[in-house]
Amino acid sequence: MANMNELAGLVKELEEQLVTCIRCGMCQSVCPLFEQTRKEADVARGKLALLTGLMDNIFSDPDGVNERLNRCLLCGSCAANCPSGVNVLEIFIKARAILAEYKGLSPAKKLIFKKMLANPGTFDTLVSWAGKFQGLFTRPDANAQGTSCARLVSPLIGERHFLPLASTPFHKEIPEQGLKTKGRKLKAALFTGCLIDKVFPNIARASIRVLDHHGVGVTIPPGQGCCGIPALASGDRETFTRLVDHNLALFEKEKFDVLVTACATCTSTIKKLWPSVHKNPDSGTKKRLEALSQKTMDINQFLVDQVAPELGNLTGNKDGETVTYHDPCHLKKSLGVADQPRQVLRAAGLNLVEMTGSDKCCGMGGSFNVYHYDLSASIGKLKQQNIADTKCSTLSTGCPACMMQISDMLAKHKVNIRVRHPMELYADALQE
Repeated sequence: MANMNELAGLVKELEEQLVTCIRCGMCQSVCPLFEQTRKEADVARGKLALLTGLMDNIFSDPDGVNERLNRCLLCGSCAANCPSGVNVLEIFIKARAILAEYKGLSPAKKLIFKKMLANPGTFDTLVSWAGKFQGLFTRPDANAQGTSCARLVSPLIGERHFLPLASTPFHKEIPEQGLKTKGRKLKAALFTGCLIDKVFPNIARASIRVLDHHGVGVTIPPGQGCCGIPALASGDRETFTRLVDHNLALFEKEKFDVLVTACATCTSTIKKLWPSVHKNPDSGTKKRLEALSQKTMDINQFLVDQVAPELGNLTGNKDGETVTYHDPCHLKKSLGVADQPRQVLRAAGLNLVEMTGSDKCCGMGGSFNVYHYDLSASIGKLKQQNIADTKCSTLSTGCPACMMQISDMLAKHKVNIRVRHPMELYADALQE
């Protein structure tokens, strides 16, 4: 639990950011949660008004403040459309940190974040064992998404159709000393990310094949940890900072031109949050984080903007498989990356059909999906309907978390559409 002087300093930082909000209500028109609930308390303007008196509210109703702050997807729709440029995501994340440091984390979150997630080796081992025994508690669905559901009624899993853990996580496929390939052009370090490592290893394999095809050398340091966003979203800046320091030390041992990720959330976290929310960094650490941030890119953006600007159709097939694309919030709204994944899909010879509301949030929101699944599923239902309306055979998106949510929604509504990352589809075209 933080001392009051430290809390006062954090609150002062928030107050300086809050003054730019003019309460215009533009956030109301784009908030996916408000669209469902029509409650002012669920929109950014309502939460920012709450934070104006945060120090008083912490003492009078800390649980109530915490409840309202956590009813947020952190999708960034409000920030992307704010005429005053209010950095809503950073404000909410800092506010959650203030509350977590004042109230303390729950025993469950302490166990998950401080004992498991903060220790990459321990986390890898536990997830590996979970992968071996998951078949005892789950049964596979017969669908295009490859999801599973619980064999028995489960309060945690509920009615979810979830993607199972990979039988072998990606980090087990590379040498203990890490992976290094030679290239003719640039050198890229690959930040794997938890979901790609443990659920979607084929995305990592596809990314390596694509980069190798274009003459890019790849380095993957061993022992990578989580980017830290799950802990940070729950207010645990200590675990977040520990993971940032761990990963920073790993990548600083390597020589590379660019750090790429195939996960929209990891990319946004490294670029935007590692330098700005690290807990009490000294000037040297801050400069190192800012330098790494500037070298970090989404893999689609890297491929199109720096490696192969004249990306051509690999198959020459103008009547290829029909695919639609979902814009991850952390990719389009946070980083402005939207056209590049579409160029990758077209280069793979696919027939790209745009869905209605391609950049509307799918409703995942990380822990929001855990605590507010009913709202998450209601938002996701709108997304799956827009996908189904395109009559596509494949949905592509650059965010593994979105892939999980959309797979759940498609499976729940028995829609026979595959869900794949642009790198997977492009790598498939390379082999044709």
